[in-house]
Amino acid sequence: MNRLLTLTALLALAVAGCSRESTPPPSAAPAAAPAAAPTATPSASAAPPAASAPAPSEIEQARGSQESADGAAAEKPESSDASLERMAALPADAQLPSGRWKAGDNYDPLVPAQPTSVEPGKVEVIEVMWLGCPHCYALEPFMRPWVKSKPAWIEFTRVPVMWQAPHRAHAKLFYTLKALGRPDLIDKAWDTIQQQHNPLIGSSDEESLKIAQAWAVQQGISADDFANAFNSFSVNSDLQRAEELTTRYRVQSVPLFVINGKYTTDVGKAGGPSQLIQLLNDLTAYEHRH
Repeated sequence: MNRLLTLTALLALAVAGCSRESTPPPSAAPAAAPAAAPTATPSASAAPPAASAPAPSEIEQARGSQESADGAAAEKPESSDASLERMAALPADAQLPSGRWKAGDNYDPLVPAQPTSVEPGKVEVIEVMWLGCPHCYALEPFMRPWVKSKPAWIEFTRVPVMWQAPHRAHAKLFYTLKALGRPDLIDKAWDTIQQQHNPLIGSSDEESLKIAQAWAVQQGISADDFANAFNSFSVNSDLQRAEELTTRYRVQSVPLFVINGKYTTDVGKAGGPSQLIQLLNDLTAYEHRH
């Protein structure tokens, strides 16, 4: 019974949102109306009943598909001079040609640029994500075709976010399946977590191993092979790198995209999933030419 309650709690955290803080979702609360603009000043007296609010724009809907580290809808982060990776406007000759994409609105330059892990001539695209994030999963119908059709000079990598224990447990499952040479099972694990509401993790590292191992055996992986990969040096090294990148890019919401160590963007900034794909194409093409 205790194990069932633990799994239920973990599942609730997984589907409640992509949050660094494990705040429980409100109980039986009605769906919230779209938030007012942050500059709106409330009246001192009670406002009269308002007319029905207009339907949210496409960009507002896109921003709603992004969740922050504290579980709230992602908003444009404030810059900080103390941050090594502070957001700043690039010089005019280093920005994308004038057009639909604007620095600071659709993408944020990283100043200074961060090192990449790709060969010369390649352009790196990192998606920081979480297997338990419903918004990351909702983006998959757009990402999977892009990953298959992208140019060979784009090096695409997914990096699991490393906020709390559930995120780290899913990251370990992610890298274990990768170490086993079964990226197809990463997609299947994602489907299992999101569609079947089976979190595939437990309340401890040992329990997570048992749960994930039993699932992997059902997929044709031997129990010993899975356990060896789960506890391997390579998986631990991958986890350390994911921790470093989560910290380096000060990840506050997922999914987050880092392009060639120079720009970050997300679904909300791009204006929607389709626009995000177009923005990735334009940013990578610009980097490839330069």
